[in-house]
Amino acid sequence: MHDDLHRYPPFPGRKRLLAALDQAIQQPGIKAITHTVEQVLREAIADDQIVLPAGVHEPVHDHYARRELYRSPMHGYSVVAMTWGPGQATPLHDHSGLWCVEGVWNGTLQITQYALQEQAGERFQFRAGRGLLAGRGSAGCLIPPHEYHTICNPSPDQIAVSVHVYQQVMERCTVFLPDPAHPHWYLRETRDLQTETAPAQRTAVASGG
Repeated sequence: MHDDLHRYPPFPGRKRLLAALDQAIQQPGIKAITHTVEQVLREAIADDQIVLPAGVHEPVHDHYARRELYRSPMHGYSVVAMTWGPGQATPLHDHSGLWCVEGVWNGTLQITQYALQEQAGERFQFRAGRGLLAGRGSAGCLIPPHEYHTICNPSPDQIAVSVHVYQQVMERCTVFLPDPAHPHWYLRETRDLQTETAPAQRTAVASGG
């Protein structure tokens, strides 16, 4: 049932979106699941009958916001909307071994995937892939071990909104920060992720997407 309205505010088209995700999540195998979820997000973004809560379009001035729209009690997946103010970005991070499908609802996002090249103790070296400039209606997936990436809103004056479907609720992730003592190397740090459950609130501080 999709009636947990106290925790997750309703919005037009919500039941249709969740029904499509429930069906997608039951496909055989991760590749089939993520491919189908990509299709669901693309169709949802193009559907003018599906309207995200108004608060999702409100940026937070000093960080991008993670706003949880739903978590499935039956299938375990979660749906998170992210709001990106101009220039806001993630550090290089992983998804704690969870697959994720990301769709751009509004605006444009720069997404860069990274490949782990070498590990020396607690230091890590990555190779950046080609950055992808994703506009409204774009959707893509991250499947471990190919989960290292950054996301940035490159616009100097426009916000962006993305919707992310995670395999499970992602409560923490690992971020990789440049090692000041060793150029081209990164140090890892585990961060807990906070998400506001009411999209109109402005209390979430996020570290990974």
